[in-house]
Amino acid sequence: MTSRQLFTIVTLFVIGVFGYAALAPSPASRPARFATEPSASPSPTGPPPAYDVRPLVQPQGRYLGVALSGAPQDMSRVDRFADLVGSKPNIITIYESFDDEFAAAEVRRVHRYGALPIVRWEPFKAKLKDIAAGRHDPYLVEFAVAVRRLNLPVALTIAHEMNGHWYSWGAHDNTAKEFVAAWRHIHAVFARADATNVIWTWTPNVVNPVPSVKLAPLYPGDAYVDWVGIDGYFTRRGEQTFDELFGPTITQVRKFTARPLLIVETGSEPGAMRRRAVDELFTALRKRPDLLGFVYFNQKGSGDWVIDSDRPALAAYRSGTAADPRIGFRVN
Repeated sequence: MTSRQLFTIVTLFVIGVFGYAALAPSPASRPARFATEPSASPSPTGPPPAYDVRPLVQPQGRYLGVALSGAPQDMSRVDRFADLVGSKPNIITIYESFDDEFAAAEVRRVHRYGALPIVRWEPFKAKLKDIAAGRHDPYLVEFAVAVRRLNLPVALTIAHEMNGHWYSWGAHDNTAKEFVAAWRHIHAVFARADATNVIWTWTPNVVNPVPSVKLAPLYPGDAYVDWVGIDGYFTRRGEQTFDELFGPTITQVRKFTARPLLIVETGSEPGAMRRRAVDELFTALRKRPDLLGFVYFNQKGSGDWVIDSDRPALAAYRSGTAADPRIGFRVN
């Protein structure tokens, strides 16, 4: 049996589970995410309508998120971080490999906490051109159906930092056309499963370390993206102000889209610069209406980003949360 035949069979199964989906518009005719018409009424025999994520895409409040080792499996770690920084996070990061099952239990746990899960979907073993060609469609359909069945809001990044060279899906081993084709193909699979409870978060790395890789060719288009995410870290040898670190990337992005911004991953190395970095993040959040928030990577990785014992940085964090009443709204 060919992959295309198997995909057809699985797709028919999806239509059987979500019978009303057969009447849904095709991805090309599907209304834009920011359309003003109300959601369709629920079918008396089918599942409820997909969770309406539009209020979360353009929220009145602001997001203050965290990526923690061992969370959201152990939510006590999130509580401890909230105590340290003076505010409960309303975004919590979940990392998933492209061959993992959808982390439904973790997403449910995050939602109960009152936060939005942001799933970072990493295709370590799958080639972008194979994804675009449909060779992973049975897995994609299974994942999309699981997302729709859970029917809770999920922000989703796919192959983040694609403009870098440190991941297998990066710019050195893949073309911009392959990345865009893979992204659009995944989006189409989710649309056919009616998994519109997803906030599509296109997330490059800051352009500073890879200035020769332009972002515009990597952008799938506004029809396929709700948020522009950015990953960037404050380091001793690199940029140490918000404008220096994120400014060049935002300047490029604003040439091809006006979609809202979310800093999906950031942190600072220890020392006096960390307090300054935290101050810079909160200052930018207050001053930029297009910046929805930031997610602090409170783990050790390429550097020591853990803020737990850094009293000056924690003081800056608490001051920042106290100064902006928009921070900390409950997602549910």
